[in-house]
Amino acid sequence: LRSLVLGISRPGNYFLQLNICKTRQFIAGAKTPSYSYVVIGAGSAGCVLANRLTEDAQESVCLLEAGPKDKWLGSSRLSWKIHMPAALTYNLCDDKYNWFYHTLPQAQMDNRVLYWPRGRVWGGSSSLNAMVYIRGHAEDYNRWQREGAEGWDYEHCLPYFRKAQCHELGENRYRGGSGPLHVSRGKTNHPLHKAFIEAGQQAGYPFTDDMNGYQQEGVGWMDMTVYKGKRWSSASAYLRPALGRPNLKTEVHCMTTKILFDGKRAVGVEYVKNGEKKRVFADKEVILSGGAINSPQLLMLSGVGNADELKDLGIPVIQHLPGVGNNLQDHLELYVQQQCTQPITLYKAQKPFHMIKIGLEWLTLFTGNQIHLANVFIHPDVFTVLSHYNYAKL
Repeated sequence: LRSLVLGISRPGNYFLQLNICKTRQFIAGAKTPSYSYVVIGAGSAGCVLANRLTEDAQESVCLLEAGPKDKWLGSSRLSWKIHMPAALTYNLCDDKYNWFYHTLPQAQMDNRVLYWPRGRVWGGSSSLNAMVYIRGHAEDYNRWQREGAEGWDYEHCLPYFRKAQCHELGENRYRGGSGPLHVSRGKTNHPLHKAFIEAGQQAGYPFTDDMNGYQQEGVGWMDMTVYKGKRWSSASAYLRPALGRPNLKTEVHCMTTKILFDGKRAVGVEYVKNGEKKRVFADKEVILSGGAINSPQLLMLSGVGNADELKDLGIPVIQHLPGVGNNLQDHLELYVQQQCTQPITLYKAQKPFHMIKIGLEWLTLFTGNQIHLANVFIHPDVFTVLSHYNYAKL
């Protein structure tokens, strides 16, 4: 039997070992497909898993995604809301590729409801985000190691960062030069960016040439997951290069509703597509990569979580694991807006005429105005970004 760890809430707190069974005798006579691995969620992690696991021709993978593909008819231009960097905000305002989550009223925040966009498309949130490529500070990973996460210190993580990356400036000790994830330097000649960097230096922060290199503290230019004028998501980097492999099966518009167990052994999943309930089984592992919200939700729907809460909802308990669905933390993003003393922001670019002009240039040449950000990074808890957009006008 193989085993898989699912649903870790805090390092060292709780874990669930789900043994994967190769037999499915508990569903007698069921004619259902079976794969070595079933991966739930074709997001930032799921795309990587689909690629790496199918490198072994002896293994088979079924990748289930609740949303659509990231390209319509295989075209980036027809799916410009995803692939045009300047179209960043479009997908943040509708639910076509976005789960469009909103929190419950937060008592500590004057009962405000917070908007929480998450990707529901091939590439997941890497198909929606601001394309900033920024690693955690080295000390963050070293702290994980000290707190018990063996093998997660910066020295052990760095080779994997480099392996994944193909930086336009080439390979060095901290950058990769031949990986699938294209990364470019988001440097511009915009006067606001230059003024911001100069102000940071005047305030005493050193200039750093590489925010992901030796000196991570300071002010400098951000790296971006943009390649030849297009967003370079996890789907672009990992999933699409693997689509031609005969041992990879992908399904879209599939809402996974339940993990199937034989006792306490996970053997497959149940999902709904086009209103029809279906099942698929795994000979080795069921892997949840649905994100910080959907993965614990699926565990709880399947009977893995706080037993008292599950019983109240009428869900049969498979494993009492109170950490599932708790202890979630996310970084808060606060906007401080300042009126510019000169007409040099990009507010003009948000006017309909200019938006059409920018869009046409990108559709024909994959060039034109893009999202460019300057950055001040101070370890461990402050991350400051300059944007020359007025988001209140979007």
